[in-house]
Amino acid sequence: MKFTLILAILPGLATSFTAPSSFGVSQRLQHNAVVSSLSATNGDASGDDSKKKVIILGGDGFCGWPTSLYLSDQGHDVVIVDNLSRRNIDTELGCDSLTPIKSPEVRCQAWKEVSGKDMKFVNLDVAKDYDLLVQLIKDEKPDTIVHFAEQRAAPYSMKSSKTKRYTIDNNVGGSNNLCCAVVDADMDVHIVHLGTMGVYGYGTSGGEIPEGYIDVTLPGGREANILHPAHPGSVYHATKCLDAILWQFYQKNDNLRITDLHQGIVWGTNTPQTARDERLVNRFDYDGDYGTVLNRFLMQGAMGVPLTVYGTGGQTRGFIHVTDTARCIEIAMNNPPAKGDRVEIFNQIAETRRVRDIAKLVADMTGVEVNNIPNPRQEAAENELDVANSKFTSLGLDPITLDTGLFEEVTEVVKKFQSRCDPKMILPASFWNKKRAEECASIDINSITLESEEKV
Repeated sequence: MKFTLILAILPGLATSFTAPSSFGVSQRLQHNAVVSSLSATNGDASGDDSKKKVIILGGDGFCGWPTSLYLSDQGHDVVIVDNLSRRNIDTELGCDSLTPIKSPEVRCQAWKEVSGKDMKFVNLDVAKDYDLLVQLIKDEKPDTIVHFAEQRAAPYSMKSSKTKRYTIDNNVGGSNNLCCAVVDADMDVHIVHLGTMGVYGYGTSGGEIPEGYIDVTLPGGREANILHPAHPGSVYHATKCLDAILWQFYQKNDNLRITDLHQGIVWGTNTPQTARDERLVNRFDYDGDYGTVLNRFLMQGAMGVPLTVYGTGGQTRGFIHVTDTARCIEIAMNNPPAKGDRVEIFNQIAETRRVRDIAKLVADMTGVEVNNIPNPRQEAAENELDVANSKFTSLGLDPITLDTGLFEEVTEVVKKFQSRCDPKMILPASFWNKKRAEECASIDINSITLESEEKV
């Protein structure tokens, strides 16, 4: 089943763009949020909608920051934990967020001013500061810990032996530390982890990908329902597969309550909360390592740069808007597994699309060309992807799908901050292996010229 769940109040986008609505960007974001919130409120499953104490690990990041604001706005008591590693990687790569993001302290103060709500920020490395993590859990006594605190980019994880080792050490070490810390703190805390659809691989199930567990027939005709086999496509994806095994172990051994969310590719920039003040703006990554494919296309189109499609563009992927990421986190928080239940797993996507089809949509909207370049990744040139997501929809999520109005939101952000773009960072700079690097040797990072530069 491929998902094309179009909101009734949004202009549909199955094969072409419709005219932009008359809403302003922030109005559209608020309107969509209200509709989705009403839908979630009227869902079939009631869940536990009480206000919770929440620690958000990685709360300064692309998904963590808007989720922190959303949960605070919903009345939850939020503590943000982050070691600012993603900002340090900006310095390492020589490429800042296209949007000028403020320090965590300024962000939290700005949120206090616009909402009247406090959010605490704690600078802590989950993978290294174990004793501090245990003490934080004891002091804060959270109901839920949301775990975003992992190096999230597949290309960066394949950049070099250094980044491969860092990704393994940081991601797997951090997840193990979190489980150990909850056990040592001797508290009944629900862990909600942001995983990835990439744990399944792409097109390896021979049909619809179920939500975490798959029915199998074992030798002798024995039937079982087991964790879906792992099929990672990068070191980053491998860490999420290793995380999944850790969750299974700690649930079985220590009765931890854990929810794992296998999320698709995130697109969009702002949410109703980040749009309330410029100091709250979310980060926007456009480079070849951290920029997600749809955001990269929208940025390139807005700047008059040919869209860089890897290979044939036949890769089919799952997508979700950043606003829905935050909503899904709260739904998962409100519907935790019971003590002793196996790890709960949700597929966190709105729809699936083929990359070349998305490129055509953006090219038609912006008038730029599509440029197929050698693929830096070791992956199938073409794949199908059918994904189940009935758990979230049955709990009331009515997801945002690809819509021209929200595309416009991203392009407006790009045009506002286009002077911050370094065109040399747009093309891929990380290659899966030596063969891929050789095939991509013709890529010239200096070949990208921005529309504004051409007019000078």
